Amino acid sequence: MKIFTVILFVIVGLIAVALITAIFLKKEYSVERDIIINKPKDTVYSYIKYLKNQDNFSKWMKMDPNVKKGYSGNDGTVGFKASWDSEKKDVGKGEQTISAMAENESIDYDLHFIKPFEGIATAYLTVEPEGNNQTKVRWGFTGKMKYPMNLMLLCMNMDKMIGDDLSVGLTNLKQILEK
Repeated sequence: MKIFTVILFVIVGLIAVALITAIFLKKEYSVERDIIINKPKDTVYSYIKYLKNQDNFSKWMKMDPNVKKGYSGNDGTVGFKASWDSEKKDVGKGEQTISAMAENESIDYDLHFIKPFEGIATAYLTVEPEGNNQTKVRWGFTGKMKYPMNLMLLCMNMDKMIGDDLSVGLTNLKQILEK
């Protein structure tokens, strides 16, 4: 019985240390990638401003050809919403809404993840001229993990996990636009 009590105290102690540690850990994360596309800025922006076009270059939408998609509003305008629902855990279920736009400069999105986990994040795409008929496209993603889930940030490299997917998407976008 004494060994059981010691083991129980050790487990409770470890949980307490983890929960106390989580109080002091960051809760936010931010990931960003960019690529140079050999097209003028207005051409690039005219393509990326339509949320439906993300289906053509986003790695996540390409992971499940059977994903169920839904749309509401006028694409390419603030308030347009795209939703997805997939049986694949890496795709999950959620929705993305255009929250702000600056013509030929940027598009901001609000993301609501429903499955496999509930979460809120923001994303953005920006364009800026880079040389003669070239455009730098920057895709960024920011999120927040509530306490005590922020403990996962200790063992998850969000920059690598999300960043690699953003890079794949940007490479796909480059190939589409440079055809």
